[in-house]
Amino acid sequence: MFKADDYRLKIKAMEETLGEAKYALDIDRRAEQLQELKRDQENPEVWQDLERSAKIAREIASIESKIASYTAGRKALDDANEIIDLIEETEEEELVPELDKMMATAEKDIEEMRIRALLRGKYDSSNALISLHAGAGGTEACDWCQMLYRMYCRYAEKSGFKVTEIDRLAGDGAGLKSVDFKVEGENAYGYLKAEIGVHRLVRISPFDANKRRQTSFASVEVMPEVDDDNEIVIKDEDIRVDVYRSSGAGGQKVNKTETAIRITHFPTGIVVTCQNERSQLQNKEMAFKYLRSKLLEKQIEQRMAEEAALKGEAKKIEWGSQIRSYVFCPYTLAKDHRTGYEMGDIQAVMDGDIQGFIIDYLKKS
Repeated sequence: MFKADDYRLKIKAMEETLGEAKYALDIDRRAEQLQELKRDQENPEVWQDLERSAKIAREIASIESKIASYTAGRKALDDANEIIDLIEETEEEELVPELDKMMATAEKDIEEMRIRALLRGKYDSSNALISLHAGAGGTEACDWCQMLYRMYCRYAEKSGFKVTEIDRLAGDGAGLKSVDFKVEGENAYGYLKAEIGVHRLVRISPFDANKRRQTSFASVEVMPEVDDDNEIVIKDEDIRVDVYRSSGAGGQKVNKTETAIRITHFPTGIVVTCQNERSQLQNKEMAFKYLRSKLLEKQIEQRMAEEAALKGEAKKIEWGSQIRSYVFCPYTLAKDHRTGYEMGDIQAVMDGDIQGFIIDYLKKS
């Protein structure tokens, strides 16, 4: 028997969530901002500035996406109410499966808006620059670093993000000692910033003839990609730029000319490299973006350290401080120590299904 009141209660709850998300995303003001950006985009002076034009286009796409999500959620709820009224009037319960499908779609759209509403940090909408580093453990740790790299690439692919590798250092026997890559897409940094920290893997080693259990560690650094908007100032006297030949496969003058770039920042000791592009100019541009993001990350860490000092608590990155453990042996279990989130199917995690971890982190952070 069709129970209209039950459906209306569900719709009322979703309407409340949708209203909260609308308020958090400030949809009404966003619509006005969208019109202003479109007027700026029509300005001939903007056309001549490619960087500014691209930035405005990204902002327009982001705002349009948020407004479209709200509109889709609102329309789905209105349509669901109309179908409920229609079923009550005609008593055609054959429409109930269609109603259930519409409710599921509305719930999905509203949940997406709610997650977006959580991502309101200054840099959450930026692209993410990620660095993975193998810890102690030799070949085991290098293999684990490569597994994590694959995991994040699969997650980015499923989320519609674009991955661009910046630099990599291969392991001596297998895997990767380190890899730097960029994830491009709306809210890429907002979603992936929850991954910052040490990741631990426990498994029967494929590199050990005695099949002993091994523990491996890898660190994950996630930084927002920042534009050159004078927020981070890099003085010429504070850096040294070195050029060298790219490593890896040759051909088309890739490792026959000095196209790779290494930038050393003397005040902080930060060193960044880029050899992915075929042009020295492109590598230099990417390396400077990476350096600005590193410096921004350092500023954020300093602010967090100051806040932690005021709170009287500071946690070291060491055994027991890992944010997540991937345990193949003796259990098939993945656990996020900040959220208590557990997943029985570790293979799903390794295939890039980390959305649950990220969402739970956002809910509880």
